[in-house]
Amino acid sequence: METKLLPLFPLNLVVYPGEKLNLHIFEPRYRQLISEAVARETTFGIPAFINNEVGSFGTEMRVVSVERYYPEGEMDITALGLQVFEVKQFYNAIPNRLYAGGEVLFREDNSQPDVVAELDVKQLVEQLYETLRIQKTFPDYHSFTIAHHIGLDLEQEYALLQLPAEYERQQFILEHLQQIVPKVIEIERLKLKVQMNGYFKNFKPLDF
Repeated sequence: METKLLPLFPLNLVVYPGEKLNLHIFEPRYRQLISEAVARETTFGIPAFINNEVGSFGTEMRVVSVERYYPEGEMDITALGLQVFEVKQFYNAIPNRLYAGGEVLFREDNSQPDVVAELDVKQLVEQLYETLRIQKTFPDYHSFTIAHHIGLDLEQEYALLQLPAEYERQQFILEHLQQIVPKVIEIERLKLKVQMNGYFKNFKPLDF
């Protein structure tokens, strides 16, 4: 497979395909990158900057709107995640440009879900939110749709991004939820017991 030279904008976060991301662009190198992407209608990539280095995986992005231009050249943009890529060769700066780039391979993604696993994920997410008294709904329970909303840390989000098939990502999320939901339920029960401590208690007479 042939690689493609893609401008790169490393960030200390994980972006998923289908996700919209709002960014304030202020560094000169990224002002140049975004200005060119807007003018030429080209894409750029956001690889995760994790453990003090640029990760090998990221998401191709397209600028969908520039919300505001500032007099000093800064701008507010909204970008949309398109597809996952793997960086094969990273360049700190593309020739004659201020910004970084890389030779990337776009990953073929198997987005076919496991229907049973999807129902299990939905049930656990609803149980988690009910326990935490959070009112939130999702258009679907695709792994990339809910990944930022189930308590994954940055390294876990990055690990999820690297999985090439939806059924693998579902299993990853299921294992995570099966671990944390019982813990959250127990913490909420403990909080309730602590809150009740100190109240006058009306004990029923014991028959012995």
